[in-house]
Amino acid sequence: MKVVVTDTTFPTLDQEERAARKGGAEFARFQARTAEEVAEAVAGAKVALVQFAPFTEAAAKAMAPGGTVIRYGVGYDNIDVAATKAAGLRVGYVPDYCADEVAEHTAAMALAMLRKLPQLDASVRDNDWAAVKVSRPLKPFAETVFGFFGLGQIGRAVLGRLKDFGFRFAASDPGLSPQDAEALGVTLMTPEELLREADVISLHAPATAETRGYFDAQRLETMKPHAILINSARGQLIDENDLAAALRAGIIGGAALDVFGTEPLPPESPLRSAPNCLLTPHAAWYSDAAIGRLQGLVAEDVARALRGEGPRKPVPG
Repeated sequence: MKVVVTDTTFPTLDQEERAARKGGAEFARFQARTAEEVAEAVAGAKVALVQFAPFTEAAAKAMAPGGTVIRYGVGYDNIDVAATKAAGLRVGYVPDYCADEVAEHTAAMALAMLRKLPQLDASVRDNDWAAVKVSRPLKPFAETVFGFFGLGQIGRAVLGRLKDFGFRFAASDPGLSPQDAEALGVTLMTPEELLREADVISLHAPATAETRGYFDAQRLETMKPHAILINSARGQLIDENDLAAALRAGIIGGAALDVFGTEPLPPESPLRSAPNCLLTPHAAWYSDAAIGRLQGLVAEDVARALRGEGPRKPVPG
């Protein structure tokens, strides 16, 4: 048996390797980048651990029969799930290792943008001591509608962290019942109402056929001119060219993004020069503890797979 890591940014893989050796398997680490390299790396493997590399139909067919694929992370957009399941493979992921970190990063981005901290910092560095000029318009939090586009596990964790700031909360989520919304203290809205009414919208939706590119030029134009868009969910939810244009034209007030359609963010991306746009390099998941937690849970899945058991958290579907 063989356990393969297709690609990784982690400094060590001690936990995963120990789990493989204990289960009687060989262990190999690669830094595959292309679909072809991934398929070659996983050939004959019983378990494949994937971070960012594309796991395609060719890779699924190359693995040992009855194998297991585990994604290091909350999402699994880089895995062709249909192809893996058609090949008879089990597929798992780790959706619960960094909920607190992502919620805290999201809340921090939102608060920084609402209080205009990046703009104020830049003004001081430019020797422009003009707080009111730079900050205007700026609502008090008690008059601010904080909206959630999707309100699942992480969205609710963000909500919990922000409740003491006095915001008025709203959410659009097809899975949220009126009873749950009332219990959470949020006003349930349609997506169209949320776009019109919210002063800040935090995205917490999956990338689906319905949500990919949802925040395009037409929908951005329906938002308030001072509204702020926060995204720590999926880069594919936003048309990045349209967002950059909207920021330059003053159609919305600002954006804070931790995820992007292509990562790393290409040098030519218009977001890099867009005004009032805070960018972080897909860092919301990170804390010193989160890395160990993620790798430990993946190592647990390695052990499970080598015992013939399914993943701790199977990919839905």
